[in-house]
Amino acid sequence: MATDGFTTCLWYDGQAEEAANFYVSVFKNSSIGKVARYPEGAFQPAGSVMTVEFTANGQKFLALNGGPQFKFTEATSFMIFCGNQEEIDYYWAKLTEGGGEPGPCGWLKDRFGLSWQVVPDTLDAMVTDPDPAKAARVTKAFMEMSKFDIAALEKAYVG
Repeated sequence: MATDGFTTCLWYDGQAEEAANFYVSVFKNSSIGKVARYPEGAFQPAGSVMTVEFTANGQKFLALNGGPQFKFTEATSFMIFCGNQEEIDYYWAKLTEGGGEPGPCGWLKDRFGLSWQVVPDTLDAMVTDPDPAKAARVTKAFMEMSKFDIAALEKAYVG
């Protein structure tokens, strides 16, 4: 794993390898790297996966099987900016499959409990429009959504 930039470490309770393989299957420009295993005498069974290096969508991650002490919360999420409804639908379906949970305003949790925001790449421009009425209409519209509907947001934007 390269030493430049940042690597996000994700803590799992025995699911690190499964999670890494899942994320690599969802995102383009993704791959599995080195896998480290626990040695004899560690707090996990010898030979079980300790860490998995992986890249998802060009971002570096380390999945760690650290045990049940820590869980993901919505306080940390990964944003996926999508250029069209097809992309939103794809990521929404893939990331909620197998036990994930849809949430409000484009948020969801995947089956591992990790939070994601699946967002149209035009949303920022809409909610920061100098016309406060446009921004307010879009904000009101997305606050009522679970998965974002780009056509409905655009309709709200134009009034």
